[in-house]
Amino acid sequence: MFHYTIETDKSVDEVIEALTTNLYKEHFGILWKFNIQEKLQEKGLEFEEPYIILEVCNPFEAKRVLSEHAVAGYFLPCKIAVYVEKGTTKIGMPRPTNLIGMVEMDAYDQLLEIAQDVEKRLINCLDRSI
Repeated sequence: MFHYTIETDKSVDEVIEALTTNLYKEHFGILWKFNIQEKLQEKGLEFEEPYIILEVCNPFEAKRVLSEHAVAGYFLPCKIAVYVEKGTTKIGMPRPTNLIGMVEMDAYDQLLEIAQDVEKRLINCLDRSI
């Protein structure tokens, strides 16, 4: 599957608070918190459900990826979406292993190993946040 998505009974704010803590434990920081609902409403468009995209990064892992192949930087930073769909809060992300798999490059094996590690750690963060 291209993505990993789970559901929770927590509110969007509760999930983001838990995610922030869990990401920090894995040395990931939140670089940007993009509130799509607010942005659309600001532009005069109705959008009823909360939808937040977090851009997260672990500087050590980013350096490793960029040192292997600059094109892999197109996938940085990692994105995590927290949103409400039909009354249910969801947390999801594109799988780094699938993103890396879209690019043919000499450093594929090394990048896949990094992507697998990052994916496992991010999934653990998501799972601990529900």
